[in-house]
Amino acid sequence: MKLWKVLGLAGLAGVAATGVIMARDQRQRSQLEPEEIRSRLHERLHQAEAGPGPDDRAR
Repeated sequence: MKLWKVLGLAGLAGVAATGVIMARDQRQRSQLEPEEIRSRLHERLHQAEAGPGPDDRAR
């Protein structure tokens, strides 16, 4: 029975940590200005049009 308690607590800690990470990520995204989002999207588009770079090779 003790093993199940440890596993349950570990699972609960994992869920809590995931929630914290997701909340932090959402907070960072909500603080971006529309112009900054637009510039990042344009940058990604230019990178995609340029093709794969030396670091983007298939593994």
